[in-house]
Amino acid sequence: MDTTTAGREVSTRWTAALVLTTVGTFVGWYGPLQILLAKQADVIDPFGKEALLATVAALGAVCSMVANPVWGALSDRTTGRWGRRRPWVLGGSVAGAAGLVVLAQAESVLGMVVGWCLVQVALNAPLAALSAAIPDRVPEARRGVIGGWFGLAQTAGVMGGTGLAVAGGTIAAGYLICAAVVVLAALPFTALREEPAAVRPRGPLLRGFVIDPRRYPDFGWAWLTRFLMNLGNAIALLYLLYFLDDAVGVEDPESGVLVLTALYAVALLSTVVVAGAWSDRAGARRVFVAGSGVVMAVAAVLLAVWQTWTGSVVAALVLGVGFGAYTAVDFALITQVLPAAADRGKDLGLVNIANTLPQVLAPVIAAPIVRSAGGYPALYAVAAAVGLLGAVLVFRIRSVR
Repeated sequence: MDTTTAGREVSTRWTAALVLTTVGTFVGWYGPLQILLAKQADVIDPFGKEALLATVAALGAVCSMVANPVWGALSDRTTGRWGRRRPWVLGGSVAGAAGLVVLAQAESVLGMVVGWCLVQVALNAPLAALSAAIPDRVPEARRGVIGGWFGLAQTAGVMGGTGLAVAGGTIAAGYLICAAVVVLAALPFTALREEPAAVRPRGPLLRGFVIDPRRYPDFGWAWLTRFLMNLGNAIALLYLLYFLDDAVGVEDPESGVLVLTALYAVALLSTVVVAGAWSDRAGARRVFVAGSGVVMAVAAVLLAVWQTWTGSVVAALVLGVGFGAYTAVDFALITQVLPAAADRGKDLGLVNIANTLPQVLAPVIAAPIVRSAGGYPALYAVAAAVGLLGAVLVFRIRSVR
């Protein structure tokens, strides 16, 4: 188990740079995911837009699932005057921006797939490096609050990416604006001085990608609970644009997604840093994760039974409250059950599979439900049930309160 912790408080400058670079990375992901890919699928294949979007999202998620632990493991082993993490932050951001440029020019299914897969592979490099930088530098007792800022940055990126995608006016302009933000936001973190690693990985690179859950059961349960929580969210959010259009009947669904994202972000801001700091003071993580899972399940139930614009607004606010607390505290919990300090980048990359694998599975689950197994009410009921299961299983973790 990873028992090596950072020895002193991080500076405000370090935290601000981490936040800004994380915002930029998530702009690069969620401008496309929330708006641009759906619009592009509608232009390329208006009669098969759901299947096309699901295919592109799933293929990109597979790329992400593989890329994140690989980049994390490589950053663990990186040496040089630039340190372990910074080269991957800058290089991945530049390559991710290139993928967004490819998407801006895409006029076919193949173009969408190639561009989105490049974005997913590339942007996982900065995400892996930034995630590992937190346990590298932040003491265990402060990881809740820093995890809160990290989660806040992700949400700000979702909101910013959605807003930029809409403000761009055209699909191509939206992609290009997001690309510019990704690169510019990466500069503050790469300008920081990085401390040398206290320990470095040993043994062959590939051997480290297999972690026996029997040897590290708490890591296994933490992985599973995160997977279930994210699967519930992925099922619920994949067709949000189409839900507002087809089920709710919103006149301008794109603007509707932007409004709901903004409301969700405001609600998240009310809990993400507060919950992280509260869990630090309490010295407890599991009860916060479980409680936030219940709140997120309530949001999914609201979408299942109250399919109006008002219901969607209320659900967005409830989801923001729950996901804010979950994002901060679950990240802190995960960093406390990592198997080894030397492999933080790789191990957090394996944890990230619990974030990305649901994006692969969600289309497989969601598409048939929407089309022929109960529609959107059934879809959101399934999302709630999956999330609740994750909330219950967090109590199988024993080494963290």
